[in-house]
Amino acid sequence: MALHPAGRPAPAAGVVPVAAGPSAGSTATSTPRDAVTARCVLTAASSLRLTIGDTTADLLSAHAVLPDGTVVLAVDAMSRTGGLLVAARGHTGAVRLDVTHLAPVAVRSRVRDRLRILGTARRFDPAALDACDPATVMSLLDLPPVALWTIEPDEIVLDRATEPVVVDLDTYRAARPDPIAADEAAHLAHLTRCHRDVLDRLGALVDAAGATRIVPVALDAEGIVLRTERPDGHADTRLSFARPVTAGSGLAEALRTLLG
Repeated sequence: MALHPAGRPAPAAGVVPVAAGPSAGSTATSTPRDAVTARCVLTAASSLRLTIGDTTADLLSAHAVLPDGTVVLAVDAMSRTGGLLVAARGHTGAVRLDVTHLAPVAVRSRVRDRLRILGTARRFDPAALDACDPATVMSLLDLPPVALWTIEPDEIVLDRATEPVVVDLDTYRAARPDPIAADEAAHLAHLTRCHRDVLDRLGALVDAAGATRIVPVALDAEGIVLRTERPDGHADTRLSFARPVTAGSGLAEALRTLLG
């Protein structure tokens, strides 16, 4: 087995340390995976911050996402925010949305991604329902019974732990949320609560020297991220699946293959 200069085993194939900090002053080229992540952040978020000019409003359980990535907001037309949306209507980049993506587990440093969208506000066109799948229709029906607005993205920036990326708009519109990340919190909770033996075996694949605990902090169709916590900090390591998982029922097989 190969060793690092410090004497620790080198990561095995499919085991990738997750970078701990940003590269100062850099903006990376986006990938299709970044577009998927942006869609996941929006879909999973329960709240977002809306900024118009110098006015901000925090919206809780008041947004949905259409299949093409357009964001739908439920905002009372008689409120100050609703009035500002009327004034901003049709102006490119006049509306800003900020979403913070948190790890769905109790750990330090929970922020995984920050998403910023500059977009154009328009009144929601009911004809858009023709292009919606049943799940999207249900998410729209769950919104508060007030005026609906659409925010069409003009610029999308995904600010992650490594470095910010400007997401390609065409790739974003064509992307779909990760099929596993949509229920990530439930999957991680089940894994932690019911399969401690599996976690212990996965922990043997990462550098656990001096660890106080190893906890899964992220899960998607392509792999799982384990956090090794130590008294002086933590390190995240991504374990990649042999092939992408397309449904929750395939997770068990993916984990068994990873362990094998």
